[in-house]
Amino acid sequence: MIKIPNTSAPEVLSAAALETASSSGATVAQFRLAKHDSRGVSLRDGAVENIGSESNVALSVRVLHSGAWGFAATTEISIEAAVDAAKRAVQIAILSSKVLSDDVVLADEPVHGRQSWKLPIEIDAFEKTESEIINFLQGWNSKVSASAIVSHIESNIAMGRDQTFYSDLVGNEISQQRDRISAALTAIHVSDSGFEDMRTCAPPAGRGWEYLTGTGWDWDSEISRIPDYLDEKTKSPSVTPGAWDLVIDPTNLWLTIHESIGHATELDRALGYEANYAGTSFATIDKLGSFKYGSPIMNVTGDRTADHGLSTVGFDDEGVAAQKWDLIKDGVLVGYQTDRSIASKINMERSNGCAFADSALHSPIQRMPNVSLQPGVEDLSTNDLISNVESGIYIVGDKSWSIDMQRFNFQFTGQRFHEIKNGKIVGQLKDVAYQSRTPDFWASMRQIGGPSTYLLGGALNCGKGQPGQVAPVSHGCPSATFTQVNVLNTRDESSK
Repeated sequence: MIKIPNTSAPEVLSAAALETASSSGATVAQFRLAKHDSRGVSLRDGAVENIGSESNVALSVRVLHSGAWGFAATTEISIEAAVDAAKRAVQIAILSSKVLSDDVVLADEPVHGRQSWKLPIEIDAFEKTESEIINFLQGWNSKVSASAIVSHIESNIAMGRDQTFYSDLVGNEISQQRDRISAALTAIHVSDSGFEDMRTCAPPAGRGWEYLTGTGWDWDSEISRIPDYLDEKTKSPSVTPGAWDLVIDPTNLWLTIHESIGHATELDRALGYEANYAGTSFATIDKLGSFKYGSPIMNVTGDRTADHGLSTVGFDDEGVAAQKWDLIKDGVLVGYQTDRSIASKINMERSNGCAFADSALHSPIQRMPNVSLQPGVEDLSTNDLISNVESGIYIVGDKSWSIDMQRFNFQFTGQRFHEIKNGKIVGQLKDVAYQSRTPDFWASMRQIGGPSTYLLGGALNCGKGQPGQVAPVSHGCPSATFTQVNVLNTRDESSK
């Protein structure tokens, strides 16, 4: 439960807001109180570059009146402010109803009553002092600073916590808390010919401080290898552009999933609602159930329940219980991500729980769950996949990317590019970017790793909506092999 000094309990605030909305004629009313905390520390060459923290609290009321949404929010946390927000939300809904051509209709959802959910963590990162965090990062820096190849070191740790209280007219009262943490170390080599860098590949995760001490990622081993990876990269040849077989590690493939599947299967995009800001989707609703998104070994789920997922919750911001469902089954598009109002537009009986707002000052919109490519039945290792490639590239870690507004044409780079010859890695390449069209790329997926290669990657800064909102999201996947994918040389303009 959110505890804010010198204010009424969330239940008292929500009761006042909901009673006001109901007595004003609202058929649906939703109250949200949310507190968001974040901290970050960054170092450069062992010295503190930035320390920051932020905490904000707000409440909001969203109502359905006369067939239209109305929303109002405030940073004043009081009964009077809650009542005023409810009144303003109703007024806005009435005004909106005069210009809307279609009434808002919500898909049904069972009443869940009073619920409490908390993402499990072992060590509270917010209890760490600034000195402890700085000393921890300096310990990481010391593992690479002695290397002659390393000119500069950048390192950082960031953490976030969301505490929310949701209630509505049908009797839901839901308290939730979720934590997340991310960290990275980047080693930079500077020479007369320019610079090269190498970064850790650990993804952000829905965990506590225990994540940085070895639970879920072997930081010490990866950081100790960074200088060698960087040294090899500086001496490696530039890639020859053309068609290559690719073995893509989960630390890279998660981002391709995010851009080419995650955003493409948001139903509001498929219906054209994001056209003005972040684009629509080529995966339109006429393709549902028949479009071959990729290879028959391709199975992708939407999931709000994954362990340590950045999009994992107990309930979404409309009181819909977290679920897991199919988006792509045996290579065919079979589902979308929805909130309650979007779900009703294609006659879905129930939303799959994808409403989210990044603060109580913003109205919930349809946001991405943990969208994940499922591993193969046979537990093939990454080395097994590499051994089956005669000539190709093993790609590790994410970096820059681009994709068009329909999520159809894209290109991605990475952290490391290991050349494969006759089933063995023979050294690194550099200046690599792979380019394709979404259905062509996924259709080229020839082999897929097993559960032992599965990793939950992700990002903290997925943007969408107007006003813009930022959401954390995870994407799980195994290693996978793709055949004859177009590879560009990022330094050679003629290959682009």
